[in-house]
Amino acid sequence: MKPLSLLLAVASALGTAVSAGPAVIECWMVEDAGGGRLAKKPAALLLRQGPGTPPPRPDLEPELYLKVHDPAGTLQAAIRRYPSDAPPPHCELSRFIPLPASARWARGLTPGRSCPRALDGAWLLASVLSPIFSLSCLLRPQSEPQPEPALFTSATAVLTVLTHSPIARIQLGQDALLDLRFAYMPSISEAAASLAPGPPPFGLEWRRQHLGKGHLLLAATPGLHEQMPAAQDGAVAFAAWDDDDPWGPWTGNGTLWLPAVQPFQEGTYLATVHLPYLQGQVALELSVQKPPKISLTPAPLVWAAPGEAPPELLCLVSRFYPAKGLEVEWELRGGPEGSFQKAEGQSWLSALRHHSDGSVSLSAHLQPIPVTAKHHGARYACRVHHPTLPTLGRSAEVTLEVAGLSGPSLEDSVGLFLSAFLLLGLIKALGWVAASRSTSKDPKEKKAQ
Repeated sequence: MKPLSLLLAVASALGTAVSAGPAVIECWMVEDAGGGRLAKKPAALLLRQGPGTPPPRPDLEPELYLKVHDPAGTLQAAIRRYPSDAPPPHCELSRFIPLPASARWARGLTPGRSCPRALDGAWLLASVLSPIFSLSCLLRPQSEPQPEPALFTSATAVLTVLTHSPIARIQLGQDALLDLRFAYMPSISEAAASLAPGPPPFGLEWRRQHLGKGHLLLAATPGLHEQMPAAQDGAVAFAAWDDDDPWGPWTGNGTLWLPAVQPFQEGTYLATVHLPYLQGQVALELSVQKPPKISLTPAPLVWAAPGEAPPELLCLVSRFYPAKGLEVEWELRGGPEGSFQKAEGQSWLSALRHHSDGSVSLSAHLQPIPVTAKHHGARYACRVHHPTLPTLGRSAEVTLEVAGLSGPSLEDSVGLFLSAFLLLGLIKALGWVAASRSTSKDPKEKKAQ
């Protein structure tokens, strides 16, 4: 074994010894029961255990209590990073049948259309979903002799496809990076049947689905000279194996980069890794967002006489996305009935205005009711709630001044001083002009005499 590989193996063993995350993932085995119905049975993936045999699970059938061997360590590493206070991931098991890739651009992966006998036998597909990560893992149960009665089934993780960004929220106009990693370790029968050392050729496929429609975004078969469909939306994928060790396990990268995302790029992204006769797929959700900017006019002061209504207030909520989920509230702060209360008056919203970048704007209006002297110094506030904002939202405010109840403010005094200073300067300038004209006329009058 290479020194680097030995070091990684030791580090992996130490990490497993002190690992966090669940040692067992509870699953459901989902199978077709006929007639359009699905049958579900409890199952479990045993990822770690102490010394000795696995703990018994009399509630599970032995073939559904799987002790997982993960040569590449990708599945184990994902589980170790799972927070202890997070809800358990959702796991489903299903039957899998090795088949050639159906896409025309991926046919170069399988020159022979019949599946090799080395892939015969039972296969299981484990799909593990959570807000932290999403993965699919092809498991091959091993027929190991066990004392009767059998308590569990050993299974090897052959192909694992993983993303650590199952839910991506991207700011409008910024680049999106959709993470994708995969690992492959052929089973013993596959390795014996393979003639060429090193990682096998693979295909990478990214598709987008939105509002019931889907289309191919990017396809690649690194190392194969196949005619590929043109990438859409400027998408670029980092499609490559990380190493070329002759016998594996191998890890690879299929991360997708989308430049300057727009609202039409929202939806579910399906990332599929194709190996000869094997496939693994994960789903990612991409949402585009942009928080609103808020301004309130007139500002910073609004004037009204006692018994009269202040002028109409206009709250501009500009360039936000998505349009759904926006709420506008009007508040009166520091009024006669307490520090915070709902502002009374007639309020309404304008229609949405759409911008070229996909964002939208609208204006909220409030016609306040007549005020009294007790309202002097109160503040009208426009509070906006939106999915992109914190729980309390974001607000802008103006101060109400009731006429006749306040002397000149510091700003008023400064303004009066500056006005007087400018007026004095103007008078002096006019005096200089008049004096200069009178002196220019005197020599002409003397000359005329």
